[in-house]
Amino acid sequence: MIRREEVYKIGVFNKPHGIHGELSFTFTDDIFDRVEAEYLICLLDGILVPFFLEDYRFRSDTTALVKLEGVNTAERARMFTNVEVYFPTKHAGEVEPTELSWDFFVGFRMEEVHHGKLGEVIEVDTSTINTLFVVDYKGEELLIPAQEELIVDIDQKHKVITVDLPEGMLAPDETEEV
Repeated sequence: MIRREEVYKIGVFNKPHGIHGELSFTFTDDIFDRVEAEYLICLLDGILVPFFLEDYRFRSDTTALVKLEGVNTAERARMFTNVEVYFPTKHAGEVEPTELSWDFFVGFRMEEVHHGKLGEVIEVDTSTINTLFVVDYKGEELLIPAQEELIVDIDQKHKVITVDLPEGMLAPDETEEV
């Protein structure tokens, strides 16, 4: 059984394309093209299910047409409309952290060099020019800039991001060891 912490979201299947089971795929990370992975993982009825890639071709920088093994008709492909697509983190380890999409880091633990554990990255906000890690800190959302000069280390194996934040970035009551 595939667990949620073993994958990260890379996109969504939109709708069937043609009559032979191809799917339109909008992706946020083209890692499926950059590493040797034979399958994608789909979230179907709350269960993560792997599907082997038969073929794919890019339509733009963010869309591709994907053919999954065993999906040979438009009717079968319709079952994948609006289905979230995930990628196994074990294969993402073959890529440098700078080549990963921001969504890869959701679920990582955030630690600060002087203050210890801050919490889990629950989202990455890319809606503005400054990308932010949204960290669940004691039930509150803590926003940490995703800037190279603040990131000390990224441990992909243990899913930990270590940061060195400037003094004053954390409020005084947030600087206690957790």
